[in-house]
Amino acid sequence: MPKLTVEGYTPVGVESGKRLVLAIEQDAGVDILHACGGNARCTTCRIEFIEGEPERMTQAERTRLADRQLTGVRLSCQIVCDHDMTVRAISRLEGSGRPDPGRTPEPTIQPPPEWS
Repeated sequence: MPKLTVEGYTPVGVESGKRLVLAIEQDAGVDILHACGGNARCTTCRIEFIEGEPERMTQAERTRLADRQLTGVRLSCQIVCDHDMTVRAISRLEGSGRPDPGRTPEPTIQPPPEWS
């Protein structure tokens, strides 16, 4: 069972293969945003890796980060928990002015991943 540590929160065990955005919200109890419902469109689920950043990336994530000229961050909706990770949640509901974090993401990566 992979261990997820979100900076400032107690580390938690996470079901292997669970989407990182869901693990951050449901298992670690962090109010991370996912305004587009976890479809790699909005970048509100962005996180910064402290340890354990995956080497591969979905094409959807690569494209969205490039379009927004974002560096040093990843989209938690496009990552699965399959090893220990330590992350910093950047976009949170608290202080965002949004009424909710967004529609709950599907259990599997959307759009279906093309790995690069």
